[in-house]
Amino acid sequence: LAASSGQQKMSENGVVPRAKVLTIDTMNPTVKNVEYAVRGPIVARAVELERELSEGMKKPFAEVIKANIGDAHAMGQQPITFFRQVLALCSYPELLNDSTFPEDAKSRAYRILQSCGGNSMGSYSASQGIDSVRQDVAHYIERRDGGVPCDPDNIYLTTGASDGIMTMLKLLVCGEGATRTGVMISIPQYPLYSAALAELGAVQINYYLNEEKCWSLDISELQRALDEARHYCSPRALCIINPGNPTGQVQSRQCIEDVIRFAAKERLFLMADEVYQDNVYAEGCQFHSFKKVLFEMGPEYSNTVELASFHSTSKCYMGECGFRGGYMEVMNMDDEVKAQLTKLLSVRLCPPVPGQALMDLVVNPPQPGEPSYDNFIKERTATLSALAEKAKLTEQVLNTVQGISCNPVQGAMYSFPHITIPEKAIKEAMEQGQQPDMFYCMKMLEETGICLVPGSGFGQKEGTYHFRMTILPPIDKLQILLIKVKEFHQKFTQQYS
Repeated sequence: LAASSGQQKMSENGVVPRAKVLTIDTMNPTVKNVEYAVRGPIVARAVELERELSEGMKKPFAEVIKANIGDAHAMGQQPITFFRQVLALCSYPELLNDSTFPEDAKSRAYRILQSCGGNSMGSYSASQGIDSVRQDVAHYIERRDGGVPCDPDNIYLTTGASDGIMTMLKLLVCGEGATRTGVMISIPQYPLYSAALAELGAVQINYYLNEEKCWSLDISELQRALDEARHYCSPRALCIINPGNPTGQVQSRQCIEDVIRFAAKERLFLMADEVYQDNVYAEGCQFHSFKKVLFEMGPEYSNTVELASFHSTSKCYMGECGFRGGYMEVMNMDDEVKAQLTKLLSVRLCPPVPGQALMDLVVNPPQPGEPSYDNFIKERTATLSALAEKAKLTEQVLNTVQGISCNPVQGAMYSFPHITIPEKAIKEAMEQGQQPDMFYCMKMLEETGICLVPGSGFGQKEGTYHFRMTILPPIDKLQILLIKVKEFHQKFTQQYS
């Protein structure tokens, strides 16, 4: 009755209710297909639990430990002093008169500010990025790759690596139906790729990493995936993550050569996600950039294979996720396409200038003989050594648990162990409309406060189950986390046996 009188009153006042323009039925349908497990429902529940704990609600745990995302500083990793000093000086130039800041930090800050409009980090930069920073990135790549030349004009500064990856995919996607662009991505994969392809309406082509061989990449599997995909789309790009996320493998030089030959033979655009290039821990493993290997293979490949490679300030020893700094380098790109790329980037004006400044410091850190060098090396070494120790610890502890099998964490920041889930638990999960590993991870969260990401959010072979956990928590907290995972798995297995 109240509703009726309300409607009558609105009608008397001449106000006619109208349907909303934007509804779930009228919105862009590709957005509804986007999923991003790293910040999915399990993380939303973790946030709720944190709030409930803060309100005094009793839980079987004292805190929520988020091991779901590679956010180093949020997990307690300390920033590099020199980087923060220079950024402070750039943000508030009055500090250049402060004698407590080392001279090399001041000179870096002065150089960056000289490159900014109005000598202010608050100004826009060129859409491709600050010229002097792109030059420093080019010099860094030349040093990293043993003298392989790098043209600053091929460098594009980006809002983290994700921005560059999304931009390249935008350029690649075209066609309809059987001619629609297909993009090959590894399974397990970082959900940025599947989410971007869903948003762009591109076709996702899955190729599976070999878990039995430490998540290695087999060319025969690439060929299988490509041949099958050609029946329903037009495969145009191959994405590689090295070191791997979520799987932590480091590709051998031979594997990279094989991938380049495959891309050349099949006329595929190569996208090399190399944001973990400093995160290599396992003995006998070494990071090889796709660009360096490409050049070492000679002009037949280095002059023809189209390659975009990506780096970021968010990972490695820096962990500066919030500044959203990054770059991409393009090779053998058509000149007309490069012009279109520049146009596309100009629409978003420019990447965050503080992120560009930070990227400059990553590629041009303190040098021997400069005041900040010794402390920089000390902090960098300590961070990477701690990550290596935690990578080994994670593998060792998880492999003591019956029903959990963890490959060596050769690099990056994650382990992706295989878990055995009892049939009874699988059945209960299905009845609740959940993937079994989501059911498993949600129960772990509710009972232990540990937030992990189920393997189904990254993709996995049918009938297998995994979770991804970061190795980022401080060593004492990581030990507690691993013990809780071990105890939970044992209890869960007994409960559903």
